[in-house]
Amino acid sequence: MTEQTITADGQLLKSKTSKPKWLRVKLPTGDNYKKVRRLVDNYKLHTICESGNCPNMGECWGAGTATFMILGNVCTRSCGFCAVATGRPDPVDWDEPERVARSIKLMNIKHAVITSVDRDDLPDGGSIIWSETIRAVRRISPGTTMETLIPDFKGERKNIDRIIEAAPEIISHNMETVKRLTRKVRIQAQYDRSLEVLRYIKMQGQRRTKSGIMLGLGETIEEVLETMRDLRDAEVDIVTLGQYLQPTSGHLPVARFVHPDEFEYLKNEGLKMGFRYVESGPLVRSSYHAEKHLV
Repeated sequence: MTEQTITADGQLLKSKTSKPKWLRVKLPTGDNYKKVRRLVDNYKLHTICESGNCPNMGECWGAGTATFMILGNVCTRSCGFCAVATGRPDPVDWDEPERVARSIKLMNIKHAVITSVDRDDLPDGGSIIWSETIRAVRRISPGTTMETLIPDFKGERKNIDRIIEAAPEIISHNMETVKRLTRKVRIQAQYDRSLEVLRYIKMQGQRRTKSGIMLGLGETIEEVLETMRDLRDAEVDIVTLGQYLQPTSGHLPVARFVHPDEFEYLKNEGLKMGFRYVESGPLVRSSYHAEKHLV
């Protein structure tokens, strides 16, 4: 089975569905990786690097960075693409903000990325812990800038406002896929609601907003471009584009592996649309090279 794909200069080529050579990654090694490993274990931290089976964990941890996942490691939603466990989460750990902030200080992280599971079981959607975590990092590691990759909070503005008021440098919320596939890929999410969350954040004065899209789930090039245009209409500044990789046999299958030239084509199109930064490539994930997105 083959799929057509488009090159950076607009020409068509074929891409096999078997895993290609450009998706190979190095195994985690090195002293910095071991240091981050110890800190994550000692402080009982959750990282999306591990929970999400991120292919860049070795590179990022080796560079002394990690994406922290707050509010536990069990999600109340059951997205078809995500490796994070679904179920009934543990009670909120009110000591978590201080613990995350101290770890960021110990790691000497200049730019921290923080994300979370969805906590639809909580009246505030977890937004209070979110706010406390951002403020704790500001207090304990004042030189650290932050990107916050937030859930949609069901679109409830009072919960979103808590994040905006805590004033991280970047607020990110991922679309994940195109409109046609949203119900299949993100069962409890809504395409238009996610767009509205991003639009509202920008309207409230947030300087930088960001979103991400996975490729290889069965979308077309035109649908990806349409989603990118929708994001620009919502005044999103930064977009990431990466290859979907099936975490387990129980998750959605990969429809195709997208050639690096297609990612380059989409990057160039995104820059033409007016995005301030486009991170586009097979191994790109939401927090990949996140420190560059402050520009």
